[in-house]
Amino acid sequence: MKNFYFPLIAFLFFLSASELWSEQLPLTFTDSANREITLERTPRRVVSLVPAMTEILVRLGAADSVVGITIPSILPPETAGKAIVGGFFHPDIDRVAELRPEVVFYGSLHEQAIAGLLDKAVCIRLTPRTIDESFADIRLLGKIFNASDKAAALIAEQQHELDVIALKVANIPANERQRVIRLMGTEPLMVPGDDSFQNEYIRRAGGIAPQFGHNGNIIPISLAQWQQFNPQIIYSCGRSRTFPLLQQPGWRDVDAVRNQRILFFPCELTCRLANGSGAFVSWLSASIYGEAFSKEDQYALAQEIVDRRALPIDLASVRQAEIITSNIADFRNKTLVVSFNRPMTVVSTLEGQKSGITAVANHFFPPPAWGLSHPRGLAGMRETDLRVLGLDTDSTAMLFTGVDMDNLAVIKKSWRQMEVIALVTAGVEGNAMRMGTDIGSFYEPEAPDTIAKPGTINILLLSNMKLTPRAMTRAIISATEGKTAAIEDLDIRSSYSGGSHSATGTGTDNIIVAEGEGQIIDATGGHTKMGELIAATVHDGVLEAIRRQNGLTAGRSIFKRLEERNIDLSKICHNDSALRTRVEQLLLQPRYASFLAAAFTISDEYERGLISDLAAFNSWCQAVADAIAGRPVILGEAADLDLPPVLAKAMAVFLGDHARTGTIGNIAQATQPVEK
Repeated sequence: MKNFYFPLIAFLFFLSASELWSEQLPLTFTDSANREITLERTPRRVVSLVPAMTEILVRLGAADSVVGITIPSILPPETAGKAIVGGFFHPDIDRVAELRPEVVFYGSLHEQAIAGLLDKAVCIRLTPRTIDESFADIRLLGKIFNASDKAAALIAEQQHELDVIALKVANIPANERQRVIRLMGTEPLMVPGDDSFQNEYIRRAGGIAPQFGHNGNIIPISLAQWQQFNPQIIYSCGRSRTFPLLQQPGWRDVDAVRNQRILFFPCELTCRLANGSGAFVSWLSASIYGEAFSKEDQYALAQEIVDRRALPIDLASVRQAEIITSNIADFRNKTLVVSFNRPMTVVSTLEGQKSGITAVANHFFPPPAWGLSHPRGLAGMRETDLRVLGLDTDSTAMLFTGVDMDNLAVIKKSWRQMEVIALVTAGVEGNAMRMGTDIGSFYEPEAPDTIAKPGTINILLLSNMKLTPRAMTRAIISATEGKTAAIEDLDIRSSYSGGSHSATGTGTDNIIVAEGEGQIIDATGGHTKMGELIAATVHDGVLEAIRRQNGLTAGRSIFKRLEERNIDLSKICHNDSALRTRVEQLLLQPRYASFLAAAFTISDEYERGLISDLAAFNSWCQAVADAIAGRPVILGEAADLDLPPVLAKAMAVFLGDHARTGTIGNIAQATQPVEK
């Protein structure tokens, strides 16, 4: 039995009991590795090698205890600034030990790696195989981190989503159930094993999951098995949306490919048993059975308000502000509503200029409801949502978004008697665009009743002055420039051409500017104080909203920035795990991460034509390559890498010295595709 005991020392008198002791501790339990663990107190230094575990700890309010994470765990905002100890598959155990953890949470593939830590920290493996087992682990973690109430609430939230879907899919006749398969990789085609939680997700969503007679997290299947199952729905995750194998004869001859029913979801939902199981099952189910789920007579829940939360907005023109949670089409919607003391004129980029407005709203409908909105159209969505919220259709101006209102940013700026408040929601990971470069695919004359994706950066702009129509209209420009400045400050990349271009916004941004009441203001341009305040509130609001929704900050990991530019280290390293591990270990060092970050900027400037001579950069690359190799080396041109030339050169610095040949001189040979 492994004991976990910390002697009391003098400084404990300065800490509250809640920081040291859980009511549930001491606690003895058996982990997934069949080790008996005893914890005497809540650990305060934790390294989490498992992204799902990191997410749960954050949701339980234990983020302050986490001192180290792996690369895939970098996105919850609360993990910003945490030490990264390497990749999920090959963490650097020496870096883990340097953090002096009291507890290390690890996964099944880390069993050999953590052998050297067993005498330095308590190593706990929690690897659930089912949703119910994941709930049991959440309860256990709630006890360990003195957060049993939060654990119960997290489980209840997911259980509610699962229960609603169970009610909805019960109405789907057996002969209409769809055969669904999850793709884990191609060449060869890889899918989850029969006992994988991935197939439980499919069954919980009302789909028919395959059974190929093999268990495991990931297994290969043959063409004969593929054709025999004949999937009607295929889904996967990740940025790559192409499967070349599915274009080949035989593989393409299944219903899902013929009918183009191939779906993609965020990897953090599809690949983990954590705090998003209910959300993913809901999204998957609604994607499979969207037509049935859109029918109001099939709803399992009453369409009604279930919660209201006041939001303090200190303006004379505002009667009240609140976030309203409602059940609409069986899914939890959240709406920011700001009600005025008198009817006002507003300018909305979604609805135009409107008078007699008594309330403005920003309405979030969750991912499972996204596809359900299309049959209703924008007008139908608006009518339904306002009816449930009890708001008048004629006197309400409304925006729509797929960003959770829990991630709303409220920013206030003032100068002398002027005040401006920006209420901002922002998400930039699926819809960011560079206007003037990226291609628009929505052609209204051919699809007049189609609605685009809901607004991704939405702004409600309020002030304690009365803006004239001219001032409200000009405020849109000031706000837009503030928004774009924030996006540039973060180097947000285009979702469509991120390898070469930063974004200027998203394809569906919207803003409402309210006239307000007070002294009349007629000018809101860049040279005015009001324009300055508007741009500054929006700038800071967009930064904060993106941090809350996407976890992106200026100091984010170089690994996340590589992902944003569509640079996949596995592909760059041609699926050589040892080479990828060496590159990851190099990039964990600040000097090399900073070199690559600088190369990003140089590449952008070079692609824009602002830099023409790369001699100094090439010399820098040579110096870094020499430092990595520990000797003078010959650095090739790395022309074989499918990257902009500056980034190809920069990546070759890391690849060359650690390629299969063991030499940095033959870059071409080191980067040739591996025979499969």
